[in-house]
Amino acid sequence: MARPAPGELEDVRPSRCHAACAAVELDPPLGFDPARLETWPQVEGRLEWVEGRLLYMPGCGDLQQDTVTDVVATLAIWGRAHPEFVVGTNEAGMRLGKDTRAADAAVWRRADLGPYTKGFRTVPPVLAVEVTSREEPPLALREKARWYLDAGVSVVWIVVPEQREVLVITREGDSRHGRGDRLPPHSQLPDLAPAVDDLFFQISRAD
Repeated sequence: MARPAPGELEDVRPSRCHAACAAVELDPPLGFDPARLETWPQVEGRLEWVEGRLLYMPGCGDLQQDTVTDVVATLAIWGRAHPEFVVGTNEAGMRLGKDTRAADAAVWRRADLGPYTKGFRTVPPVLAVEVTSREEPPLALREKARWYLDAGVSVVWIVVPEQREVLVITREGDSRHGRGDRLPPHSQLPDLAPAVDDLFFQISRAD
């Protein structure tokens, strides 16, 4: 079972596994407030607050981390040409409704964001990107995609390294894209239609 980091957080204890995403549920520490980043436990891994539960997952494995890097590189290059948007990564935290969750990458309209607060963003991004892993398989991320859409996100990419494919999910429906394809453009994200192969550049060199 995954364990939180030792030290000042010895009062944080694993509670039970969350079957939908193979996460470990932790008992929140004293003084915890899911809306205030400074009250979150300091752990070596990833945390989210979902439906009243504090969920922990370990750090990313090699396949996921290399794919996330290529996703972020692709979005960053696009973002430099479109300064009206902001690209976030590194478990981009957002507080939407009563939940506090994080995306592998996300794109916000700059006009929707206020000044920097060093805390969670509280408006939905236009795009959220999730990369599958052992802890977060496609089924679990489909559930998270529904949460994103319900919270106001316009489009979700689920990137699947093992199959070298991307599932694009919007309120209008889903579409699946593999090697040699381009992702479909979205009206709210001008000129963003990357080649699927670009999102798997590093891991494909090992094929």
